[in-house]
Amino acid sequence: MRPLAWLRADLRIEDSHALFHAGRAATRGIVAVFAICTQQWRQHDWADIKVEFILRNLACLAESLRRLNIPLLIVRTPRFAGVPAALLQLARRHHCNALYFSRECGINEIRRDEAVTARFTAAGLQVRAFDDETILPPQALRTTQGTPYTVFTPFKRAWLARVRESDAAAVLPPPRPQPEPVCATDAVPERIAGFNLQRGLPELWPAGERVAARRLDAFISQRLAAYHRRRDYPADDATSRLSPYLAAGVISARTCLQAAIAANDGRLDGGHPGADTWISELIWREFYRHVLVSFPSVSMGRAFKLDTERLRWSRAEEDFRAWCAGRTGFPIVDAAMRQLSETGWMHNRLRMIAATFLTKDLFIDWRRGERWFMRQLIDGDLASNNGGWQWSASTGTDSVPYFRIFNPTSQSRKFDPAGEFIRTFVPELRPLAGPAIHAPPPQLRAELGYPAPICDHATARRHVLAAFAELKHK
Repeated sequence: MRPLAWLRADLRIEDSHALFHAGRAATRGIVAVFAICTQQWRQHDWADIKVEFILRNLACLAESLRRLNIPLLIVRTPRFAGVPAALLQLARRHHCNALYFSRECGINEIRRDEAVTARFTAAGLQVRAFDDETILPPQALRTTQGTPYTVFTPFKRAWLARVRESDAAAVLPPPRPQPEPVCATDAVPERIAGFNLQRGLPELWPAGERVAARRLDAFISQRLAAYHRRRDYPADDATSRLSPYLAAGVISARTCLQAAIAANDGRLDGGHPGADTWISELIWREFYRHVLVSFPSVSMGRAFKLDTERLRWSRAEEDFRAWCAGRTGFPIVDAAMRQLSETGWMHNRLRMIAATFLTKDLFIDWRRGERWFMRQLIDGDLASNNGGWQWSASTGTDSVPYFRIFNPTSQSRKFDPAGEFIRTFVPELRPLAGPAIHAPPPQLRAELGYPAPICDHATARRHVLAAFAELKHK
């Protein structure tokens, strides 16, 4: 048996179902493969910084596999449609008689995997697929009516109960070393046509499984205990910053969960508040992936609540450009958007503030914000990004009620009380001390070169309430 292990968003050797099981089955070596699909990545709005991060992690993975005598090969095809033929040709060239891979949750990825499976099966080759993106397989949980969960709290209860009674959270070791490599490893490209890979920020986002493991260890030992109290304060170093590594599969959700359980006295919940809260965040990640598979229309640009498709969103281009550039005149929103453009990442509380500002204060279609985030984020992830945006816009599953509208200035005063985060990313406002930084008066704005607010929050709130009330009435 010589398996072909097809790697995608699982760029690791630790706790990789495809590699582990390929290693158990192999009698004549393993060949690993990664497909670069540039046009498809662009269509999916992958950020330049995300692609650069993936390539650096792919290079680390190639070295880890080399030490196990497993070559990593690279195939290139512009779109997913070319993947079945490319993989089958590779399998035949290296005399592989089985394909091992882990499923992904997006509708285009599911269709690609089905096409690959059909092509290999028709050629008489074995196919084994695993659920590695999630701890519990998507669609594994059902309500008493046999339907998918669309509200987080009951999903979480069912998820916790299922994980307790199963071994789904068990972490697998790396694949066993092979006697000798089947062939030479391909060079991982440092550049890809169509992507600007200059802004990788390797000092901020270093690559590799060892880096991800160290980040996890540091978070668990130093910040987990206070996570429930400090996670909403963007000026604090209070979160794990593991999201890019989870999105690329450099570390698994199971590894994170096991570390949290160990710090929680062996409990999934009902233990220390910090650990309980972080485990709940891991379950949110699971929830959005289960939703993506059960309701594929949400990965096709559709609102989960179809009646909200009738909302008449604003087409104010100048407002949208000001939001993208961090020039709205609302300091916390502008600091958030500038953090995104400078680092490729945004604190989760700020994602909610920025998203609700775009969709509620400016009343601009959530899909435009979703796309902008994906094109900037190093941790761009369809399920979590879509889920977060639809939550903020009150169009999705378990979404924030439309009448609960964040006041950006109140959020700023609550979660950045000293203005420390604002001063970091909005240098114009650094001279300001005290509460004035959250809503600078007009004269100070003019003196500091900072714009006036592009909207009035109270007026915008009334407009949103009226729009949703009209929708509800109809």
